[in-house]
Amino acid sequence: MSSNAPRAVFVTRETDYELLLARHATRGQAKFFLETRGQDIVVLEDRHRQLHATLRAGRAVVPGDWRQAEVKRADLDRFLFGPEDVIVVVGQDGLVANVAKYLDGQPVLGLNPAPDLYDGVLVRVPLARLAGLLPASVAGAAPAERRTMVEARLDSGERLLALNEVFVGHHSHQSARYRIACDDRAEDHSSSGLIVASGTGATGWARSIMEATHYALPLDPQERAVAFFVREPFPSIATGTSLRAGKLAATPLAVTSRMNDGGVIFADGIEQDFLAFDWGRNVTLGPAAQTLHLVTG
Repeated sequence: MSSNAPRAVFVTRETDYELLLARHATRGQAKFFLETRGQDIVVLEDRHRQLHATLRAGRAVVPGDWRQAEVKRADLDRFLFGPEDVIVVVGQDGLVANVAKYLDGQPVLGLNPAPDLYDGVLVRVPLARLAGLLPASVAGAAPAERRTMVEARLDSGERLLALNEVFVGHHSHQSARYRIACDDRAEDHSSSGLIVASGTGATGWARSIMEATHYALPLDPQERAVAFFVREPFPSIATGTSLRAGKLAATPLAVTSRMNDGGVIFADGIEQDFLAFDWGRNVTLGPAAQTLHLVTG
């Protein structure tokens, strides 16, 4: 088999059943733990079987001359994706966001193993169409969206990518202090932090902020723009609240930390994978050069 042949990379995450076994060592102990709390392990076993049945069915329709690989979410940062890869995500929508930042234009197809449990906004390829969509994706003939991503770049050169949003703030519940600048406006802030969201992320965390503040910013997932939202800015003699939301396209958002310690930047809700953002550090946030190549099916 040629090493240049396309490779189907199946991305999964541990099921709740697998995580429960890892915590309790045996099925019997896990079953007892749940039963003492009025829960049934059979429900988790069914979900586990459902996911692995979808995974097996997906791998079975990969063209015979293709290569295959499988990677868990926990190993994504150590897995080397190649330009010839086609990514097949088997799981919930959030798993697409988890893998997106490790890619550079490779097509992504999402299989939803539990339509009654997951919304399927990003994992929406019917299993029956996977066999045809895999070669069509390589040929560039599959229906697809190019979804805008968010980039955070520190003055040190470090950066984070996000499909949904990037958070800038303090790692605890105390106030985040920073200076924010956009176009010709600047302001010192004390707030619960800020997020910069894509059109994809505008249906999640950003949506809840817009609903709470009644400040709506229309944002399409494929639009070459992102939006920022400040969470609960506090007015004081030294801090303002006028610069609290806006759209970012050609000009990025600039933020300078005023936190002696505890300042962080993280992407897509993964708090463990963060960049330190302590006093004096600068970060710019805006649309990333990379986009998510999402095959819609």
